[in-house]
Amino acid sequence: MGFHGHTARKRFGQHWLKDEVVLRKIIEAANLQSKDRVLEVGPGRGALTAKLLDSKAAAIHAIEIDRDLVVGLQERFSNQSRFTLKEGDVLSMPLQFPDGLVANKVVANIPYNITGPLLERLVGRLGAPIEITYEKLILLLQKEVADRILAKPGQSNFSALTVRLHFLASSNCVCDVPPKCFQPSPKVHSQVIELEPIKPEERLDDKLAKGVDALLRTAFLSRRKMLRNSLRGLKSFNELSVSAEASGIRLNKRPQELSPAEWLILAKSFNQINNVAK
Repeated sequence: MGFHGHTARKRFGQHWLKDEVVLRKIIEAANLQSKDRVLEVGPGRGALTAKLLDSKAAAIHAIEIDRDLVVGLQERFSNQSRFTLKEGDVLSMPLQFPDGLVANKVVANIPYNITGPLLERLVGRLGAPIEITYEKLILLLQKEVADRILAKPGQSNFSALTVRLHFLASSNCVCDVPPKCFQPSPKVHSQVIELEPIKPEERLDDKLAKGVDALLRTAFLSRRKMLRNSLRGLKSFNELSVSAEASGIRLNKRPQELSPAEWLILAKSFNQINNVAK
C-alpha cells in the first residue's frame, strides 16, 4: 500500500516538509551522535525520518496518529532496525521507546493544531514536575508561535509564553521556513527553533514558579493595561504599591515591557507580602 492514495488530513494538521535545505538544517542543529536516542513526533511520510536514520543516532522512535501513514511508514522503513514506530496521540500516550528507555533529543515537524499542549508535555510547565528532561529539542513551529517564544521585552509579540519558556529552556532560531517548503503548502510561515531545557534542579522552586505563572496569567489577559490595573485582581492598590516599591518595578508599565528577570522579582515580592499577611 505505502502512501498511495493518501491525502493530507486537515484534522491532523498535516503539512509535510519537503525542502532538502531545511531538512539538512534541522539535522545539523540536532547534532546527532552515536549515543543519541531521538523522538520524532508526526513523521508523516518519513522525509525527516529518513534523514534521522542517515545520521549517527542510535535509535529513532516515531509517534504517528494517522493509521494510514503508520502502514506506509512501516513499509518504508521495515529494514531499519534502529527505527521503531507507535500509532497514537502524542499528547496522551507514553513517550518511551519499546525497550522502556527514553529519548534524549526530540526532532519534529509539530502539527500546528497541538503546539501549545505538546510544548507543555515536552518542555514542562511552571510549578509542575517535568515528565522527561530532554537535552535538546529541534522543532518546526508556526512562525507566529516561534516569534512569541523568541521575543524580547517591549516587542509586540512578547507574551506570557515568552516568559514561561524563558524559565523552562533556552531558545534559538535555526531557520525560517516559507510555505513553499511543504506539501501541501500551509497558509502561514514557519520557523525551526532549538530549545535546550533547563535541568530540573536548576528550575524555579514550585512556589515561586506558580507565583510567576499566576502573575503572567492575570497580567497578559489585559496586555494593553498598565500593571497597576491589570494586577488589581491579585492585590489591593496598597499591596501593589508596596510590592512595586520593594521590587523597583514601575506599575505604569504594561506586561510586555517587563523582562523575565523583572517578572521573577515581582513574583518574589508578591510572595513576601503573602508570607507577611499570614
